[in-house]
Amino acid sequence: MSTEVIVRFAPSPTGRLHVGNARTALFNWLFARKAGGKFMLRLDDTDDERSTEEYAHGIVEDLGWLGLVHDILDRQSNRMAEYDKAAERLKAEGLLYPCYETPEELEMKRKLQARRGLPPVYDRAALSLSDEEKAKLEAEGRKPHWRFRLKQEVTTFADLIFGETKVDCASVSDPVLIRGDGRYLYTLPSIVDDIDFGITHIIRGADHVTNTGVQVQLFRALGGKVPVFAHHSMLQGPEGKPLSKRDDAADFSLMALREHGVEPMALNALLARLGTPDPVEATLSLDHLAKSFDVARLGRSDIRFDLTELDKANAGTLHMLEYDEVKERLLALDCDLGPDFWAAVRPNLTRFAEAADWARIAEGPVAPAIEDPIFASRAADLLPDGPWDETTWKAWTDIVKAETGAKGKALFMPLRQALTGLDHGPELKNLLPLIGRERAEARLRGKKA
Repeated sequence: MSTEVIVRFAPSPTGRLHVGNARTALFNWLFARKAGGKFMLRLDDTDDERSTEEYAHGIVEDLGWLGLVHDILDRQSNRMAEYDKAAERLKAEGLLYPCYETPEELEMKRKLQARRGLPPVYDRAALSLSDEEKAKLEAEGRKPHWRFRLKQEVTTFADLIFGETKVDCASVSDPVLIRGDGRYLYTLPSIVDDIDFGITHIIRGADHVTNTGVQVQLFRALGGKVPVFAHHSMLQGPEGKPLSKRDDAADFSLMALREHGVEPMALNALLARLGTPDPVEATLSLDHLAKSFDVARLGRSDIRFDLTELDKANAGTLHMLEYDEVKERLLALDCDLGPDFWAAVRPNLTRFAEAADWARIAEGPVAPAIEDPIFASRAADLLPDGPWDETTWKAWTDIVKAETGAKGKALFMPLRQALTGLDHGPELKNLLPLIGRERAEARLRGKKA
């Protein structure tokens, strides 16, 4: 009997999502869609000091912008009673035990271990405390933090990217699951949720591999089925450092990219292929990306996020859009000059907002750039009468070439600069009819029009 695939993306609402977070969310969404499964958005908001409603709303907004709509939504702040039950179960079984060391005392232990050449693993001193010693410590005002007692053995789990993976839990400290103030850390709520919601696959960054060995033991201790894991490579900034919500929000947050005119499907197309041997291909469909997505093709080496590559992907996406798909957006920019205009300027766009610049070139006013007024004036004299269409440019330049002897760049560049004020842009056979004869003649004669 087959089990429905259920995956989850579980960000903490302590900041805006960046492209690294988006990549993990996208992998999960594509994996679920390809398998006909479900994608869960879980807000890990147990950190009530840093979690905010503003960030929670921002996460939902950012994923919606990418088109990564969730099938299941929940937040950990709604499920505290479930975590309490799990904690009491572990305590009753002797797997969750109280520790009373202060941070300063733990740091001193680590320094002593380092001097002796030992790994910084917690020594389990708290397990030898008597009830009387515990009572005395608590009478002094100490409140215990609670550690999960690991089996000191090699823990093995299946990984779709790294293959069978082993973590020696004898070299790992018993993890703290509950702080001294009673608040839960990430691990226990996460595992309880994964069990209760039937998460079948966990796709996340490779920085969690060691944690997974610990978490597999916790899954088993709570009687849950261990999911299949896939630990993908990490996305780095241009300088080769890991991305962070705090340090990279200005340039690499989804909110910043959206404000800078990035097309969501361009970002999806790029992120879906980063870290694979497959080339980035422009597409307008998440379903198309899902069909070709294979988590096993994701590499293990960390990769850098290149804004130049994003620009290429963005341009490729815009070049696929038809007029009917952008009409409302052109109207919003007050530059809807019709299907012919969109067909003319689309191949030259990197950002959609640039369409407004080309509308201004078409409708004016434009200050012409003229180095040879005599040549430009002669070209103006030779302008054909209307109506103008895509054949007008060639017919006119053939005449100008014959009359002046100019050819190649010496012919076309002065005309482009006079007509647009620029030395680059859309094909003039498509742009010239939009400029029209009256404006074209005025610009060729050096007038702003």
